[in-house]
Amino acid sequence: MGRALEGKVAVVTGASKGGIGTAIAERFGAEGARVAVAARTRSGLEEALALVEAAGSTGGVYVVDLSRPDGGRDTLVAEVERDLGPVDILVNNSALGGYKPFDEWTMEQLQKVQEVNNWSAWMLAQRVLPGMRERVAGAILNISSASAELPLGPPFPHTAPARAGSAYGSTKAMLNRWTVSLAVETHGQGIQVNALSPQRAAATASLVGNAWFPDIYFEPLDTMAEAALALVAGDPAAITGRVTYSLALLAELERPVYDLRGEQLVDGWQPADLPAIVAAQDAEAARRDAEAEGTAKAG
Repeated sequence: MGRALEGKVAVVTGASKGGIGTAIAERFGAEGARVAVAARTRSGLEEALALVEAAGSTGGVYVVDLSRPDGGRDTLVAEVERDLGPVDILVNNSALGGYKPFDEWTMEQLQKVQEVNNWSAWMLAQRVLPGMRERVAGAILNISSASAELPLGPPFPHTAPARAGSAYGSTKAMLNRWTVSLAVETHGQGIQVNALSPQRAAATASLVGNAWFPDIYFEPLDTMAEAALALVAGDPAAITGRVTYSLALLAELERPVYDLRGEQLVDGWQPADLPAIVAAQDAEAARRDAEAEGTAKAG
């Protein structure tokens, strides 16, 4: 693939658990970026940085708690720029949520979810914007979720995001909305601002084996990382203001999918393969929902 991010500095939050954030950090490192990995767990961050270094780059570990206003978000960008240089790319990947009924959420829990999913991402974007505007270059990528979509009905879907996604889904809907607003505000300034979700589910350690997700829903972390790369290294005049899904984006752009080291094409997940995968996922979702609706009526 080459070194599309050579010399750039990227900040990736939520990069400590071997999931989407870690995969993006490794992929960006393979493309030459110096990557600042940020999260609450130092040991996990050190593992992520080791992957960046093994991919041929460098970076730094930054322990922050984005659920607290005093958890380090105010100084994170300044610390990264002191250590690594001006921030060219910000990936807001940290997320907090869960699915449960509307009336079971306490205000304390809701505020904590908002701090991570919205306010910390918003504030970090505010911190990097002045430098990006001065350099007339930069990228902000917010990792979102299909939970932001409005459940259509009645009859309504029987999925967890539809039936118990009031808190998490609403924060991701807000994230999507301000992503597009910021893209509008910065259009023509050399800055691209986008939001990216897994098509259905990314194959993270925390989700694989979860009864909510059949195997057909899972995509490899390589596809999420490749889509993230496309959204931060594309033409800022054209690829901005996108609220998109990984497989659909890669198919649209006809973009080859490489592994996290950027060395090998990922078999079975190339652009020509993706429409059929998405169609199969959609068909399975429709089948499961029809089955659940039938069970509910019978009950």
